[in-house]
Amino acid sequence: MRENTQVAQFTEDHHQRHQTPITCLSSKLAKIWTLFTTKIFIFVLFIILLSASVSWMYAFVLGENKFQVTSIFTRNTKKSTPTKTTTTTDIPKIAIKIPLNCTSLNSNTTQTCPSNYPTKFEPAISSSETCPDYFKWIHRDLKVWQKTGITRETLERARPNAHFRIVIKSGRLYVHQYEKAFQTRDVFTIWGILQLLRMYPGQIPDLELLFLCHDRPAIWKRDLKKKRKDTWPPPPLFHYCGHRDAYDIVFPDWSFWGWPELNIKEWNKLSVALKEGNKKVKWEDRVPYAYWKGNPHVSPIRGDLMRCNFSDKYDPMVRLYVQDWRSEIEAGFRGSNLEDQCTHRYMCRIHSLDHVYLINIRFVFNILVNILDLNLDI
Repeated sequence: MRENTQVAQFTEDHHQRHQTPITCLSSKLAKIWTLFTTKIFIFVLFIILLSASVSWMYAFVLGENKFQVTSIFTRNTKKSTPTKTTTTTDIPKIAIKIPLNCTSLNSNTTQTCPSNYPTKFEPAISSSETCPDYFKWIHRDLKVWQKTGITRETLERARPNAHFRIVIKSGRLYVHQYEKAFQTRDVFTIWGILQLLRMYPGQIPDLELLFLCHDRPAIWKRDLKKKRKDTWPPPPLFHYCGHRDAYDIVFPDWSFWGWPELNIKEWNKLSVALKEGNKKVKWEDRVPYAYWKGNPHVSPIRGDLMRCNFSDKYDPMVRLYVQDWRSEIEAGFRGSNLEDQCTHRYMCRIHSLDHVYLINIRFVFNILVNILDLNLDI
């Protein structure tokens, strides 16, 4: 009997020794799972509270809710009222009537401009609401003078590169011409500034600036050193073209107000003509090739480009045409009207450092074609 009791005790002890490791392992796994699920719950709760806090702070600081946040605890049964945001397309276009009655330079009639212009401009909408988005680039163009300012000495260093000087004093325009610009670039630039004074009487401050009328920038960064007082800050020079490696200040070119030598009308009339020209030939009926037309003699790169034209042995799927302006003038511009050139599906734009300024950029963007940019500086 005693022996049987010892055998039973031995068997029970042996069973417990084998069961103990399994029980310990299960206990450890249970603790790890409990800790893991607890951390997951805390993390999810933190995300929920953070999202609610950000939404509340956004509404409190900005005073409006750009997006609708629905609570996960209660059902949102109210319909949200969309917030009206003002964009550039919502800005009403104001037609400003200016009594300008001056004829073009190539007319035989007498040029007359009335003298009874308004002396004060009172817009219905503040300028901060009506200024286009591209006005922000003004700060970038003038950033180089932000710390130093522009002194008289700095301004006069631009004089050797200028065609003329503009001075506006008490709403009157004064011009000092140093060099005659090509054709009538200077005349129509000054005419544009005169229209600015007429459109916004009393709003243009007294100012003085120097202007260049060439096709290439003149104030190159490579020629200016910040440590040299005789070259820094750079001289402020207004120009039709800019470059990432130059400090020339970009200004609208003369052809916005007219280019009579090439029969290009002022922009408000030409833009309408281009829209009508787009309707003459449907897209599917246009020539399915790339197209370029211009003067190849103003740049060596343009001359090299003409060698890529089609021939009997080779067709690069591009059509390159020489624009002979002397012949066009004699023929009365019958083959150079921009509104009659909406005949191809693709149009090339040529970029080259030796001829930076491209006057046809805005014309091209108003013709319904695919634009192919050719950067010949690479």
